[in-house]
Amino acid sequence: MAISDVKEYTHLTTEEVDQLGRELDALRAEVEESRGADDAAYINRIITIQRRLAVAGRITLFASRWRPAWVAGAAMLGVAKILENMEIGHNVMHGQWDWMNDPEIHSSTWEWDTAQPAEQWKHSHNYVHHQFTNVLGHDNDIGYGILRMAHEQRWHPANLGQPVYNALLATLFQWGVALHDLDLEAIRKREKDPKVLAKQLAQIKRKISRQIGKDYVFFPLLTAATGPANVVPTITANATANLARNLWSYMIIFCGHFPDGALHFTEEELEDETRAEWYLRQMLGSANFEGGRLLHVMSGQLGYQIEHHLFPDLPSNRYAQMSVRVRELAAKYDIPYTTGPLHRQYGQALRTIMKLSLPNRFTATDQPAQPGQATADTQVERGRRTDAERPTRSAQTGDWYSRSSSGGSSRGSSGGAS
Repeated sequence: MAISDVKEYTHLTTEEVDQLGRELDALRAEVEESRGADDAAYINRIITIQRRLAVAGRITLFASRWRPAWVAGAAMLGVAKILENMEIGHNVMHGQWDWMNDPEIHSSTWEWDTAQPAEQWKHSHNYVHHQFTNVLGHDNDIGYGILRMAHEQRWHPANLGQPVYNALLATLFQWGVALHDLDLEAIRKREKDPKVLAKQLAQIKRKISRQIGKDYVFFPLLTAATGPANVVPTITANATANLARNLWSYMIIFCGHFPDGALHFTEEELEDETRAEWYLRQMLGSANFEGGRLLHVMSGQLGYQIEHHLFPDLPSNRYAQMSVRVRELAAKYDIPYTTGPLHRQYGQALRTIMKLSLPNRFTATDQPAQPGQATADTQVERGRRTDAERPTRSAQTGDWYSRSSSGGSSRGSSGGAS
């Protein structure tokens, strides 16, 4: 069931929530003050490795008519695309490396190797998703507009097709994400500003043209220099690399937001929400998964999804270190800290997708609602809100604002809300 009051749900007093917020702010400050050469070396090293893998993969595909070269080229290119999307692009565009003042590794200039334009992603992800994480009707990432992921979302017969929609979403993930910021529901209801829509569509068209041209025209034709027989194998190798990236990024993202223990919230939780309460909601609404260092690098450190949602603009290579302190705080305040093996986290998310394809009467729990918890009778009619309908939040890292603040006065210290 969704949560309407995180303090009541966790049985914490206002003073305890505020103290938790101060301790998390102190952890943020420690990391901010200790960022330095080692962190810069890390991201530069990852970028170097990624670019060398991409170049090696492209060169190998000049011999793609031979099966071993095709396999090796597709594999290196797939790993390069995953690294670029997960550990580099996603984290750079969160502003994690802006403190370096490197114009090439900056959230304002990075354009990643996927179909969604960076500007639109930073709105739909940095602002909407991270500000309103798992709030029904406000966070568009809950089901991405096609999946029912909570009992409170009104069931429709079309939801019976969720197993099929989910498979298509995973396979075509970059293309679904490319349309994510358009708000197709608003377009259908003719509520979308035509000028905004035209601008977004033009951006998407340019980006998709670039992606298709690069992977399916330019590089395949380039490999024809060593023989026309390389063209088609290069196209299929590029398609395979993109598919691998789609499936991987889809799985990692779903493991961080939809396993058992990652809670949803009603919009009542947003009323006068303080910075400390925002922290608490991030801890309750996110889930980690366990694994070795390579797995965490390949997943953009999103195995530490809880830490990422608490501190989305701090360097990803610090999340493992920060997770020790966050887990201690969770134990201190008796707050759930959801984690588990990757296969279990995804299995639970997949089970939720299958269960919620059915009406509530087939899947409703017999457990009574806890304090601060809504019931399944609470039904969300509309799954998406516009920015004007959401409470005021700072779009990027900065002061904490809410509607109740007089003239937009600060509710807390800077950082952490992007």
